[in-house]
Amino acid sequence: MKNRGLAYLVVTVVLLGAGGLALGLRGQGTSSAEEEVPIAWRDSLNRVIVNDLSSLPAMDQAVDSFMNFWSLKGVSFAIMRNDSLLYARGYGKADSATPMTPGTTLRLASVSKLLTAVGIMRLQEEGKLFLDTPVFGPYGILKKYDSYIRDDNYYLITVEHLLRHQGGFTSRGGDPVFSPYTSLDALLRKQLGRSLSYEPGSTQEYSNLGFLLLSLIIEEASGMPYEAYMQQEVFAPAMCRDFRLAGNYLSDRHQGETRYYMQPDAEKTASFDGRFASVEKCYGGNNVSGSLGAGGWTGSALELARMVACIDGKGPLGDILLPFSVAQMTNYFDPETFSLGWNDTKPTGEWTRSGSFSGTQALVKTYPDGECWIFISNTSSWRGSRFARDISGLFLNLRSRFSSQLPQRDLFRE
Repeated sequence: MKNRGLAYLVVTVVLLGAGGLALGLRGQGTSSAEEEVPIAWRDSLNRVIVNDLSSLPAMDQAVDSFMNFWSLKGVSFAIMRNDSLLYARGYGKADSATPMTPGTTLRLASVSKLLTAVGIMRLQEEGKLFLDTPVFGPYGILKKYDSYIRDDNYYLITVEHLLRHQGGFTSRGGDPVFSPYTSLDALLRKQLGRSLSYEPGSTQEYSNLGFLLLSLIIEEASGMPYEAYMQQEVFAPAMCRDFRLAGNYLSDRHQGETRYYMQPDAEKTASFDGRFASVEKCYGGNNVSGSLGAGGWTGSALELARMVACIDGKGPLGDILLPFSVAQMTNYFDPETFSLGWNDTKPTGEWTRSGSFSGTQALVKTYPDGECWIFISNTSSWRGSRFARDISGLFLNLRSRFSSQLPQRDLFRE
């Protein structure tokens, strides 16, 4: 794994080494997503596409049955084919008084990592970093933290290592990103003062800390706060208006955002910041907003579908990334190597990104036939991250039964 980043190096230099050449290429090689959206929708996608626009009673019944079996309060659901939004519907409740809709926003958990990876690729296209750029050391993007480092292996970490969960970090003994509250600086001082678990690039271990560092890299390379850069350079070009970093408590709930629910027998816990002795884990059990690009985003199934359409390299909707960037994100090495932002990208064209958090379950899957299916729930499952397999099974069942019955239209354009 150590030298896989070198596979990109020659092409990267050709495309980007002239210090911003990619900016010109982007303008020539992609079209504006804004040009392909009706003017009336440009500020209200989540409010214009409503439940009444999609109905397949037998499929809706199958989703309802799945929800009842797993005791899910609400689900937001979207299906695309070849960048066309064919079906979008909310099931159940966003809260006790509000039905779920396809435009309801929900915490995306680790699906946030896919969005963060897009931000990194945009910065590479701007010539502000490369995948083989060191993270620490005299030429590192985050060199301002070098004084915290005690293990020289940190100076081997590259941007690509963080994207592929190969940075040397471990969550054994607890995930540092979701440890009891400390300031970001204190967290970094503590973590960077520890030895790495393995030499960067030699193996992989899933790491939220790596994507927290990528969020800081976006800030340092862009000169903008992480959320502001993502809003301006990732979401706005894709015509997505309602992605927001999550709050931690019910009182922090955004307008149009769902309420979150634990299973009835879920134990309560102390709040991450010490404010309360007993809270529902989905409301104060972890510092969701502090996870930034590792797990902090909220968004709708609608806008998440649109983001996927803008980074899939397939058209007809204009991409916000160059073909080279899409190829880097989806390049397949072997079953043991994480793709960039995606959990897995098979050579067949099946790509997967999942997310699991207290009160949230999310899955995004694209298939070789051009379909993309998105499921986001506002309820925890006792199976945790393994619940993605059950959602994937639901997709396979519904695809085999209903793909041929999906409407032949595009809700993005109507």
